[in-house]
Amino acid sequence: NYLFFTLLAILSPIIGFAQNSDIEMADTMRSNGKIFVVIGVIAIILLGILIFLLQIDKKVRILEKNSKKK
Repeated sequence: NYLFFTLLAILSPIIGFAQNSDIEMADTMRSNGKIFVVIGVIAIILLGILIFLLQIDKKVRILEKNSKKK
């Protein structure tokens, strides 16, 4: 839960800034439909990072639990 709200707090200013831009490259990519490829790649990368962090968190919790038993 905390991770979701942290990501939301970090990304919300970026999303707001991106909507107000008048950049030619973005307009060209949007008109060609390539912007969806860029958004898809970014989403896949962020999802991969999130899954990696969750796996690390799970392993750390197991290690902490094992160290408390000893």
